[in-house]
Amino acid sequence: MAAGLAASYGAAVPAAGTPVILVVGDSLSAEYGLKRGTGWVALLGQRLAAEKIPARVVNASISGDTTSGGRSRLPALLQQHKPTHVVIELGANDALRGLPLDGTERNLSAMTQAAQKAGARVLLVGMQVPPNYGTAYTERFSGMYTKVAREQKAAVAPFLLQGIADLADSTSLFQADRIHPREEAHPRMLENVWPELKKMLK
Repeated sequence: MAAGLAASYGAAVPAAGTPVILVVGDSLSAEYGLKRGTGWVALLGQRLAAEKIPARVVNASISGDTTSGGRSRLPALLQQHKPTHVVIELGANDALRGLPLDGTERNLSAMTQAAQKAGARVLLVGMQVPPNYGTAYTERFSGMYTKVAREQKAAVAPFLLQGIADLADSTSLFQADRIHPREEAHPRMLENVWPELKKMLK
């Protein structure tokens, strides 16, 4: 069902050889609390069109998803959409639920390997957790994405919310729950992902 409900941005039917970018994420990529078409993934489709890069974006993100959920959904998504590029934006909900980091790391590695085996290039989008999680946990969590990317020879965008969550006063950039960014923060989120993704598309 999740695969069938995936939102698509760009050409309805891509021409042969046209890149297909599959985004597998959580609420940060699923436009939680936003008007449809205003999240960073939708903005990615607009950026591709503006720069005349012929690619189609498939947003298969689900609010609340974990790396375990993404790992279980990925095989069907790869089979259905046959992406040339896979963007993995997961892990924040693992931390919120207190799931062991070893499992999160294994899931990210397995997803990366599965996508690569299917012929796709992979971009891991990193996250960070608040300092109240403890220094050891926060450092290991933030470094996990770079570690997996290095081991699996994938690309990485270190922190999706850089320039948003790490500002001295970031309250105005978040919704009332103080977890999900407001619409005006999503262009910056795209800027945190775009440089690495653009390199992969060349």
